Amino acid sequence: VSTSMPSGGRRRPKQEQPEKSNGMEVETASAPAADDAAGAKEPVNPETATAKDYYFDSYAHFGIHEEMLKDEQRTKGYRDAIVNNPHVFRGKIVLDVGCGTGILSMFAAKAGAKHVYGIECSGIIHTAKQIIEDNKLDHVISLIHGKVEDVDLPVPKVDIIISEWMGYALLYESMLDTVIAARDRWLAPDGIILPDRATLFMVGIEDAQYKDEKIHFWDDVYGFDMSCIKKIAISEPLVDTVNPEQICTRPCQLLSLDIHTCKTDDLAFTVPWRLQALRNDYLTSLVLYFDVGFTKIHKPLWISTGPRAPYTHWRQTVFYLHEQLTLAKDEAVEGRLVCKPNPNNHRDLDFEISYDFNGQADGPQKGTHSYRMR
Repeated sequence: VSTSMPSGGRRRPKQEQPEKSNGMEVETASAPAADDAAGAKEPVNPETATAKDYYFDSYAHFGIHEEMLKDEQRTKGYRDAIVNNPHVFRGKIVLDVGCGTGILSMFAAKAGAKHVYGIECSGIIHTAKQIIEDNKLDHVISLIHGKVEDVDLPVPKVDIIISEWMGYALLYESMLDTVIAARDRWLAPDGIILPDRATLFMVGIEDAQYKDEKIHFWDDVYGFDMSCIKKIAISEPLVDTVNPEQICTRPCQLLSLDIHTCKTDDLAFTVPWRLQALRNDYLTSLVLYFDVGFTKIHKPLWISTGPRAPYTHWRQTVFYLHEQLTLAKDEAVEGRLVCKPNPNNHRDLDFEISYDFNGQADGPQKGTHSYRMR
């Protein structure tokens, strides 16, 4: 794992600002987010916002969007899937779920969409409205401020839903359930969603040196015992860039989702996994990454976030095992992974990873570890 984190840091949970909108203009919410009892009472306007405002609405700040826009694999992938397929978008009504700065909406307008509706619940929508006006696309794109579950569209159905809903380890932030809600409310029977496929993978790595720096560091900090922090640190997955040379097993597919048919219940799952060693090595960590596919276009396109793929801002998600496993080439570690939204904050993810291994070097070993992604 790289010891230097790319700029931008983690994406933080999007703010939920309940409001009702029947029109096409940007409207402001009158109630604070449900999760923020002491939160800001008005949505953040980037032109007047303070640090206190951004604490409650992190997606209102341009910086987090800058990181995503500069992610070429992400943004160019969406651009190519949309702009290079004008025959798919020409004359169609498009819905952009979580439109952010409006980049996907503008791609859709450029591809010939009849009209694009963008829904966004954070304060960045004020900036997005200005961007769309500055690019003279306000006659094609209408923005609605609020939650998908609370707002109304001025049309009964849409032909296409576009959304960049993926989070770390695919499901962090739980935004896919919002896309599902939009699909069930508004997508026409013969409509399409882009992207329409998502696949989650696991692979094993040897990462002892970095684990020592990140986890065992707390055992002795300038002569003081801070191991109580170590217990917290090892329970939180690390989002970082994995060096492909550290991969020591074959990958294993954990989950495959068809966005046209999946249900909210599918986002909490229990799956078996099996990793086969590529060489004699030590398994210290399990890594999750994902691919998303645009398969309903003329030439299917995939965006991968794997360690061997070009860099994306999603990077990979690393789960440190409490004890390393000594693997001989072709030996297999088997286990179970449980993933579900945290009951107190549905945008956080709770994981339980168990394994059962009987290796040549150390004999039978079993373990079950719990993690929380927040």
